[in-house]
Amino acid sequence: MSLEFLPELEHQCRVFLQTQGHADSAHDLSHISRVVKVAKQLAIEECADLAVVVPAAWLHDCVSLPKNHPDRHLASTMAGDKAVAFLLSIAYPSQYYDAIHHAIRAHSFSANVVPESLEAKIVQDADRLDALGAIGIARCMQVSGALNRTLYALDDPFCEERKPDDVRYSIDHFYHKLFRISGSLNTPSAQLEGSRREQVMRLFLEQLALEI
Repeated sequence: MSLEFLPELEHQCRVFLQTQGHADSAHDLSHISRVVKVAKQLAIEECADLAVVVPAAWLHDCVSLPKNHPDRHLASTMAGDKAVAFLLSIAYPSQYYDAIHHAIRAHSFSANVVPESLEAKIVQDADRLDALGAIGIARCMQVSGALNRTLYALDDPFCEERKPDDVRYSIDHFYHKLFRISGSLNTPSAQLEGSRREQVMRLFLEQLALEI
């Protein structure tokens, strides 16, 4: 497939997404745009098929459900179905549908689907990288505010003597989930970037410790 078609595809995806809702401000169009940017970079570095990676990255959250929704684990499958229906409506080449659907379905933590293709691994990596670094800190606080989490536990802010409880505390989410992300990344390029972003988060916690 000629990559000359991609700019038009991206325009159509953006217009489509502007008509869709999103679960929270951490999964809005700016999140999607960042995931697309990183996914493109990873695809080039890892020699993946942009004809799969680009539409999958754009459409990976075209169905999004709140963190506490009972059907959260089904959202990525629903997004894959909706993405394929949209791509069919704009006559995107059908030979890519299965690969795109799998990449979207496998990107989610809650779906617990193992990515089998390089392209699926890249979309998953790009989405997970957006939970790290400066933007990861900001997104964690956005979601925590929506869920009415307290910032930290007064008696043990950094989970030194207790099990992390990110239902109650924002900072606990770093220890419960975010600091595990780097070790879950699939591609060498993503692993390198994940390590760099995680260090930014650890420096943030060091500064927070000084301030409190």
